[in-house]
Amino acid sequence: MYIENTGLESLVVDLRLLKEIMHKHDLFVDGQWDYERITFDKKYVIKEGTYYLRVFGYTEDGDIGSGQAEITLKKPVLGKHYYPFGVEYGEDEVFPENLVKDCEKTLQQVLEELKPYVQA
Repeated sequence: MYIENTGLESLVVDLRLLKEIMHKHDLFVDGQWDYERITFDKKYVIKEGTYYLRVFGYTEDGDIGSGQAEITLKKPVLGKHYYPFGVEYGEDEVFPENLVKDCEKTLQQVLEELKPYVQA
């Protein structure tokens, strides 16, 4: 499920700053990056299952591994994990309302911290 109207889409942020702010809000990389793409995950384990809030980003001008990149953020998504298949984001998925609200709150807090530093 895409999380709409977060204000994060298309923001351009220095990777070091982005990692610091995302970490404050429990969004971690944990190896999900390559030379031009990166994914920040927040894991939720609740009675309905395991869910991931994911914020994707990419760079056009650097190498994420070097730590010297400007990251352009993409639309955040919420997905449910199914063992052993992975995370599903489909329209058929049902997401608990309190989970969606927490994800929206987390993304709003991230946006507020990023605002002074970003270039749209």
